[in-house]
Amino acid sequence: QVQLVESGGGLVQTGGSLRLSCAASGSIFSYDAMGWYRQALGKPREFVARITSGGYTNLADSVKGRFTISRDNARNTVYLEMSSLNSEDTAVYSCATMMYSDVFSDYVTRNWGQGTQVTVSS
Repeated sequence: QVQLVESGGGLVQTGGSLRLSCAASGSIFSYDAMGWYRQALGKPREFVARITSGGYTNLADSVKGRFTISRDNARNTVYLEMSSLNSEDTAVYSCATMMYSDVFSDYVTRNWGQGTQVTVSS
């Protein structure tokens, strides 16, 4: 099974920026898309961003204009560039492989990384 390892998390001040990385053990071409999710303490996990194998991106309304998702196929790595961070962005960020489902007419997650903590000071 594919292994995903996130890195780049840490402590950042309000208004600052951070770049997260998700390294896959195999080719990310094997999946329809790669995505980022986050889960704040005491809250359910929520969708953050997705990028398809063709390079098309989708971001949650809460992060549009502030976050950017990208991929480096040669390095089998997906990135999440975050800027203008605020306390509401504090969460554990996890990346996941995704496949399109005709049943749900949407992408579904398959494999998960362990996550990396992002803490924004306030």
